[in-house]
Amino acid sequence: MNKRLLKRHERQVARAKERVKLSDPDVRTPEQLATAREASRAIASRRTDHRAPYSNPSPHPAGPASSSAEKADVGS
Repeated sequence: MNKRLLKRHERQVARAKERVKLSDPDVRTPEQLATAREASRAIASRRTDHRAPYSNPSPHPAGPASSSAEKADVGS
């Protein structure tokens, strides 16, 4: 890497380090953590449910294929 690119990279890394924001420590009680974990599991189980999105039958089921043939005969 030539010197110009090396200096540019070092500046970018230095700026990135300045922008890093450390997260605040988790100050929840063990009971609150357990409650949050349970709530998270409930949401995850709903996401991984493998049911069909529309488990009810369609309100307008497709008719039999012979109905289109009947219509063709009526027109002749």
